This record gives sequence, structure tokens and C-alpha cells, in this order.
Amino acid sequence: MHNVTLIKGDGIGPAIMETAVKIIDAAGVSINWEYAEAGMGAYEKYGTPLPEATIASIEKNRVAFKGPLTTPMGKGFRSINVELRKRYDLYANVRPARSWKGVKTPFSDVDIVVVRENTEGLYSGIEHYVGRDKSAAEAIKVITREGCERIIEYAFQYARDNNRKKVTVVHKANILKLTCGMFLEAGDEIAKQYPEIEYDQKIVDAVCMHMVTNPHQFDVIVTTNLFGDILSDLAAGLVGGLGLIPGANIGADAALFEAVHGSAPDIAGQNIANPSAVILAGIMMLHHLGETEAAQRIHNALVNVIETGDQVTRDLNPNGVSTTEMGDAIIAAM
Repeated sequence: MHNVTLIKGDGIGPAIMETAVKIIDAAGVSINWEYAEAGMGAYEKYGTPLPEATIASIEKNRVAFKGPLTTPMGKGFRSINVELRKRYDLYANVRPARSWKGVKTPFSDVDIVVVRENTEGLYSGIEHYVGRDKSAAEAIKVITREGCERIIEYAFQYARDNNRKKVTVVHKANILKLTCGMFLEAGDEIAKQYPEIEYDQKIVDAVCMHMVTNPHQFDVIVTTNLFGDILSDLAAGLVGGLGLIPGANIGADAALFEAVHGSAPDIAGQNIANPSAVILAGIMMLHHLGETEAAQRIHNALVNVIETGDQVTRDLNPNGVSTTEMGDAIIAAM
């Protein structure tokens, strides 16, 4: 029996999370789902978007499955996602992007994994105004050698464990010679420990251009926090959008799995949201828990449903079905 903290989230979160949980349960995995609250709903109920009970649940279980959250605006709260990543030192953000035969996109056979450093860089949260009149503002980009080494080590080990052939370190060391320079140095050194994996390093703006002209040259990309945020969304655009992209946030002794899209309040309660991203995140969670057979069964069923194309939500087929009906089709395909 696995104990997992379940955060359904805001907006479309409850609908897609309930569908994903139903599919995981149908796969025969024994999970004790410990329900916890976070986001705008939690703020309205408890006065905080991240209640102590939720923190305690994650502390205990060390694995969380999370829907999209809305951070209260103008209330002095930082991003809940950033807070969770920093609190549990979830330093590796892993976002796979692969093409689907049932989804029309400019490219086919795209298969890129973006590994993003999750706790440092410009998302360190160190910023302030300059001058009494607040006429300027300054943000500080913090990069540590330990942070560089562990995320690049994670990317190479991920490549080895998943039979990937190439790792590309993405940087801006031509301009940011100390911060990105340190990241690039770590890549050069760690690559020597993985001689069977092809190593490449590219400047971030060149990577953006190459990803939309020849994305097939990329396999595993590892980069700093801000660059990883941008490149992972770009990769999502190559394969059909954020509705098809899962995210794993991995630390030394804790992990959080999520859809990377937002809470979409404009379609909340309509039962039309695509659950694919959070189902894919659930598959990543099952692999993390060692439930590889169930993970593969769900993955095969999801591929079957998306490629067949008639039991998918309307974002994938204008004549599509509801969130619940797509979930039921995936269970039937198992």
C-alpha cells in the first residue's frame, strides 16, 4: 500500500484529478489517497493557500499528486508551486514532450525531455526595489555549484536509466559568464562520467531556434530554472500543447507529480478539460513508486484512446467527449 497526498486543486483540477485517480485505481494499484487542500480554495477556507495540514501530509507521505493551483493575486503570497519545490528541495523538474499520432502538429516523432533546475536561478525569489522612489527594481540570480552539479548529474543518470542517447546542456555563458559559466563547467565535467551518452552544449537562444526548425536533434535537455520553464513550454507547443505535458518534481527524499497547465477557471465545472497531462503525471508517479506494470498499462491505454481519436476531449477533437467519458474510455482500453 502506497500513501500519497492528493491535492485536487482549483478550477478544472478536481475533475481531471478525479478522472486520473479513477484510472490509477482501475489499474489495480493499491494507494491510500490522503486528501489535502491548497490553492485558492484553501485560501478562501483557511486564509492560507498552503495549510499546515497539507504540509504535514506531504512531510509524512513524501509523495504528492497535485492538480493545477491558483495563487491568490495581490495577497502577498508567492507561487504555491515554487513554495512546495523549495520547501521539499524538489530540485529536478522533469517534463517529457512526445508526439501523438492522433494529434496534428507541424512535426512528428518529437521526443524531448526537459530537465529543469527547480530551486535556484532567477526564481530564487530575491528581488527588491532600488531607490526611494522605486524607480528601478533588481532581481538576483543565485546559482550554486552544488545545484548545477546535482541537476546535471540527474539528467545524465535519467538518460542512462531510460536508454536516452544524448544530453544537451543549455546555457547563456557567452553573456552570463559566472552563473551560466558555472553551469556549463559542471556539464563539461559530469559528461566525462557518462562516455556512452552523447554530450552537447548550446546557447539558449540558439536552442529556441533549433527546436522550432529541427526538434529531432534533441533528446534530453538540462538547463537552469528560467530557461527550463521557457523551453519546456516551447517543447509542449511542438507536440500539441500543455494539455499533453506532465511534470515531475523530484528531490532526494520527496516527489510531487502534476499537470503543468493552469487551473483554467473559464471552463471549470463543465467536464470538458483534457485529463491527459495529469494522467501522464500519474504514470510518472507510478514509475517512481515502482508500479511499472500498471504504469505501462495506463500508458498503452492512453496512447490507444488518443490515437483512435473519437473518445477524446474537444481540444483534441471538435466532436469529442467529456472528461469523464475520456477517462472511462481509457479504463475500457486497459
